[in-house]
Amino acid sequence: MFFERINKVRRSLAFRLTLLYAATCDILSIVASFIFYQVMNSSIHALTDNALTEELNEFSSFLSSKGIATLKEEINREAESTGTSRIFLRFLTTEGEEIISSDLSPWKGIGISRNALKHLTKDNPIFETLKPPGWRHRARILYANAGPGTVLQIGRSLRDDEELLENFRQVFGTVIGVVLAIATLGGWFMVRRALSGVEGVTQTAMAISGGTMEKRVPLTGRGDEIDQLSDTFNHMLERIQRLITEMKEVTDNIAHDLKSPITRIRGLAEVTLTSNRSRNEYQSMAESTVEECDRLLGMINTMLEISEVEAGVATLTIIEVDISALVEEACDLFEPLADEKNLSIEIKVPPQCLLYGDKSKLQRVLANLLDNAIKYTPTGGNITVLVKKDEKWVIISVHDTGIGILPKDSPHLFDRFFRADESRSEPGAGLGLSLVRAIVQAHGGDIKVSSSPGVGSSFTVVLPQKNSS
Repeated sequence: MFFERINKVRRSLAFRLTLLYAATCDILSIVASFIFYQVMNSSIHALTDNALTEELNEFSSFLSSKGIATLKEEINREAESTGTSRIFLRFLTTEGEEIISSDLSPWKGIGISRNALKHLTKDNPIFETLKPPGWRHRARILYANAGPGTVLQIGRSLRDDEELLENFRQVFGTVIGVVLAIATLGGWFMVRRALSGVEGVTQTAMAISGGTMEKRVPLTGRGDEIDQLSDTFNHMLERIQRLITEMKEVTDNIAHDLKSPITRIRGLAEVTLTSNRSRNEYQSMAESTVEECDRLLGMINTMLEISEVEAGVATLTIIEVDISALVEEACDLFEPLADEKNLSIEIKVPPQCLLYGDKSKLQRVLANLLDNAIKYTPTGGNITVLVKKDEKWVIISVHDTGIGILPKDSPHLFDRFFRADESRSEPGAGLGLSLVRAIVQAHGGDIKVSSSPGVGSSFTVVLPQKNSS
């Protein structure tokens, strides 16, 4: 069990991010310390070389002013004041013969570099770094011309410099360990805090998969990317829940609307089969069955068309359409139905009104709106179809003097299978306006309704002149 928990932690994103964060901090600390170490090392060496050069200048001046005979006492005093184990001075001939020197007993094994003397020039001293036999630390050696036929060799111990650098490396190692520990703990804390929102999303998703659809991800209020993810996830859940609710309603409505025609078909068939009927009665039953089947097929096809249009998978054949001509054709088509109810249809359209859209689907929109207007307008009423446009939009209005729509029904008017109480006496499945809205929105437009019970209704379709797709 313990090892399973360890493996789970090792496989977690928090562990990998913490490891990455700690490694990054550690690498950056190492690089920064290395650069600082190199700069400090170079600076120390430069200071040492400057000190040796100053010694050279001092004794070169002393040699030129007082001569070689008085140098013995001066170089011994200089070596003793600094420490004979820290510095030595030796004057040589250009061939490498020793003239005078300070106490060289601590510097046993330090010889004279013939190669340095060979390459020595008047203006360019030569520096060497070497480790005397038996020494723990190295020494810095300078060869330079101190006067005519005279070479000065100065050696300075680098013990203090190297001990300083050793202390720095020790402190550096300790600091790196502390930085690594702090980076690991701080990284773990920050990663866990940052990923707490992701854990909330995960827990919410698990709760929803268990059937708790009302569960939502809590927001931290920080407004960061995790909060944005949580907010988006919550909006997605709300939409899914609405879709599930709508699907349930649609399923219930489908079951209800399919039940009636299927029951009628079965009733006709049962009555016909259980009694002695004439050939004409059998033929009538078959005609009624075909009629009910056509009604069912029409309902199913309309539902499929609405779903395709709303899902954006329906193919729109976009061409230039004259809405004025389309309205006149639709009104001519429905004029016989209007005449049966003694309804007048008034058309107010410009000579030409062009837009880009799917002609057949726009015909379905006009047909459904006119069919509803005729269906729910009492005998002797009026229907007015108006078309106008501005720089970007085409506006189509269908106004009737029908029974109107109650305020409580207006928000549900475009829902699938919705039928107001006043409309249930008329044939229909409650899908026409849903199809109208789906087609209009697929064209980048919108549809609105205004109505007063007992006065009439106005459906207004707004379509862009140029299709956005």
